[in-house]
Amino acid sequence: MQLFILLSWLISFFVQEPKDPKFKLIPASKVKFNSFVDCNMAEAWVADTFRIFPGKYGEDPLWGYARDLKYSNGTNASIVFQNTADKFFNPIMPPNVPIGQKGLHGAVWFETVYQDTKDPSGLTLYALYHNENYPITLPYDPKTKEGYTNSKLWPQGLTGPESPAAVCRIGIMKSTDGGKSWDNKGIILEDLDPRMILKPHNTSNTFAGGVGDPSAVASGDYLYVFYGEYGYPGVYDAKNYDPIKEASGQCISIARIALKDLDQPVGKAKRWDGKAFTIAHNSFGKPVASLQISKADGGGAASSPTGGFHWGPSVSWNTYLNCWVMMMGKVEGRSWEGDKIFISFNKNKDLGIGNNSQQWSKPQLVFQKPGYILWYPSLQPLDTEEDIKERRTSLKLGKRARFFVKRIKPGDDEYASEHIIEFEK
Repeated sequence: MQLFILLSWLISFFVQEPKDPKFKLIPASKVKFNSFVDCNMAEAWVADTFRIFPGKYGEDPLWGYARDLKYSNGTNASIVFQNTADKFFNPIMPPNVPIGQKGLHGAVWFETVYQDTKDPSGLTLYALYHNENYPITLPYDPKTKEGYTNSKLWPQGLTGPESPAAVCRIGIMKSTDGGKSWDNKGIILEDLDPRMILKPHNTSNTFAGGVGDPSAVASGDYLYVFYGEYGYPGVYDAKNYDPIKEASGQCISIARIALKDLDQPVGKAKRWDGKAFTIAHNSFGKPVASLQISKADGGGAASSPTGGFHWGPSVSWNTYLNCWVMMMGKVEGRSWEGDKIFISFNKNKDLGIGNNSQQWSKPQLVFQKPGYILWYPSLQPLDTEEDIKERRTSLKLGKRARFFVKRIKPGDDEYASEHIIEFEK
């Protein structure tokens, strides 16, 4: 028996699970961003120019028409993130089309920019965008089954009892001039009307359902899209509604689309089914299990203000750690309230093998700011010689990076950084 115990101990000692990388936040001089941010930071190096694409564009019945999606330039990230408001410019965007016509409906936010590696000029960019609509901007079409049914049961939105909740989708735009003008390629991920969660169960004051707040990285021949899952995992039926079932299909999910399909992407993305990427772009798959919060730990449905869940992923490849890093927020109340930011790691470089894309570590707390709502955390390159030489962006980083987050409270709403994050293997 003693020999058995000894052998068991030796096996456990030498065959240990690899530990997660270590990290620490180092206080740094505050950098306050000087333009509107309400999304992940999309950016790319175009030749020797570091270019970012923050903001919002298009029709929105709750907040009004927006022209805040802009671009700004500089010789490195530190310069661009401190540019004054007059150094942000409006790109040429596709117009919103009338109701019932094919094209761009609702407002968009650029969340990630993929730079075509086959274009040596660096001018060919694909923007992954978050799109929001309402029954008034995208009414239900029985022929296409797209859009949303307007009824007295539609849940409340962000601006008060009379405002409707939004539905988010994910699409792609293309630029061939480095992001100065864009062409809409269409929606690649969406939830259809039967998945919307209505009154009396939806009291979140945010979304009726949908998929959004994405981040994307290229691995092999695919663009992997990490996104928030907010709809019901099946057909919503008020009589048979189950909050546990709702929560089981929500949190952060992953889909992928072949890079060769980005020019004609509609219908080409596939969701994770638990074993592979086989589920249609407008159906429902399975979220990343390790990122979900159990009921015992305070997890719950996105339609409930008491449901806790992670959202808003920002994913990057870390060349120092040789692994993927995901930053994310946590919803803990109505209207997407939450004052904590978390981090997770995935040590599989090739996300296309087996279930590599799903192997994320349990989220760890990175940052908390009591009294604030924290959205859209991101890690950004520094102005070091190494970061400039390696053309680092929020998608590819090293041992040290700037930590940015949008912080919200009455009288103090800004996208800013007060810390550098440093990793250790």
